[in-house]
Amino acid sequence: MPPTKPWDPRQKSRILLEGPDRAPARAMMKAVGFKDEDLARPQIGVAHSWIGTMPCNWNHRKLAEKVMQGIRAAGGTPIELNTIAITDGITMGTEGMKASLISREIVADSVELVARGHLFDGLVTISGCDKTIPAMAMVLGRLNIPGLMLYCGSIMFGRCAGSGPFSNRNLTIQDVFEALGAYNAGKISAEELKDVEDHACPGEGACGGQFTANTMATAYEMLGISPMGWNGIPAPDPRKEEVAFECGRLVMEHVRKGITPRALITRKSFENAIAGVLATGGSTNAVLHLPATAREFGLRLSIDDFDRISRKTPVLADLKPWGTYTAPEMHEAGGIAVVGKRLVEAGLIHTGEKTVTGRTIGEEIAAAREPAGQKVIKPLAQALKPTGGIAILRGNLAPGGCVIKLSGHARVSHRGPARVFEREEDAFKAVKEGKIKANDVIVIRYEGPRGGPGMREMLHVTGALQGAGLGDSVALMTDGRFSGATYGFMIAHIVPEAFERGPIAAVRNGDMINIDVKKRRVDLEITAAELKKRLARWKAPKPRYTSGVFHKYAKTVSNASEGAVTG
Repeated sequence: MPPTKPWDPRQKSRILLEGPDRAPARAMMKAVGFKDEDLARPQIGVAHSWIGTMPCNWNHRKLAEKVMQGIRAAGGTPIELNTIAITDGITMGTEGMKASLISREIVADSVELVARGHLFDGLVTISGCDKTIPAMAMVLGRLNIPGLMLYCGSIMFGRCAGSGPFSNRNLTIQDVFEALGAYNAGKISAEELKDVEDHACPGEGACGGQFTANTMATAYEMLGISPMGWNGIPAPDPRKEEVAFECGRLVMEHVRKGITPRALITRKSFENAIAGVLATGGSTNAVLHLPATAREFGLRLSIDDFDRISRKTPVLADLKPWGTYTAPEMHEAGGIAVVGKRLVEAGLIHTGEKTVTGRTIGEEIAAAREPAGQKVIKPLAQALKPTGGIAILRGNLAPGGCVIKLSGHARVSHRGPARVFEREEDAFKAVKEGKIKANDVIVIRYEGPRGGPGMREMLHVTGALQGAGLGDSVALMTDGRFSGATYGFMIAHIVPEAFERGPIAAVRNGDMINIDVKKRRVDLEITAAELKKRLARWKAPKPRYTSGVFHKYAKTVSNASEGAVTG
């Protein structure tokens, strides 16, 4: 809603750039090409995270240029800024993966610093790889200056020839991890693995299933901080640059009217976003990122909100990693707006919540165009699962909660012996060497927010399990995270984590673990007295890092049930 008192579109930059006292500031900006007329207009930040190591953010510079053109056309002065990015798909299975979640905080902090330091009047953020998306939304709520976010778009799917198990189907990066598992299990040749490697990722854009990037991109459309349908346009599609231009024009409308993010986004908006995640079988990382985002908007979101909404939200979109279709195919089927239309029919959307377009989420959903005969998004009567793809469990192993992904498998319980590993690499080695057997419960600990630090994702392990044919017969639990490309009977975000004397630290090889989704329980089958005795004998391990950013993060980060936030 617009402000109740007159709004100065230059209320921040005027302080920085007007009057004789600000001549030094103007002189510095003129040195890099700004003219007097540029400095007399609203100053709009255009933040992105282009980096030369990954396809996910490869088009950010192109999109930023289009956003800046839109800002200029609408009477503003754009100021481009570039921040960091870490790609999960490359760092997975290495120490580098610890940097991923940590980068979410640094991206948000760095954009905040520039926007505050240079007194921007408005801000457009461009996101891509997994952690840049929540970061770029978080900073909009934190700053609360007129702004919006645009996601760079999904990569297109790949294809490889031949007659092997990965041939003649649409490929994503998930298939490379599973092909590696199949190769280690002796199911495909080195040549077949190389063929998948060479063809799975054909160009620019973020990973192409309903993994974390696309999960969060659709969630933020449902939230209302990104225009409906714009995030879903694939990265190589020419329409992506067209909507980037429109983002520039739209932010100037917000700047002139004084429309700020917190004036639009409510707790009900976040419930809409959760429903979108659940109905698409989205990533468990949303259970970290949406509460962290809500916090920046001055709102509280609990992990129990996910469970409450999941119990009544059907899974409607048949998407990878567990389903059939890719993100570009989801877009062609009408995108998240069509999913939203189904959820409105079921009475599961708060239709009156506002969005950055000026229309309500209900109005945006009502305008959804669904192609005849599309097969990606199911009608309510043909829901893939009657309830959502995520559940929150508690029990003597996770008194503070944990998350399980339910999409892609029918199991609701598992009981088996623990196979305990102190880090991800050791578990991967055991799977690779054939030491994991059906019915095992793999326990990977000391990978939490503080213990890791950084909550590494376990895609190397889960991909290896799927490739080895064990995905339907084992369970895995960790105080770390899972990639959005993970599926199977997998539990993550265990609170308290092992490093904080959590009960997961007391598990021993051979202990029986019982997981019951219907009862929302995960329990170690030992007596309370024995658990207490084991934890009393527990000694805290030495921190893995004693200086640098990993050390600072471990000292300040909250637990996973609180979103693993700092500050």
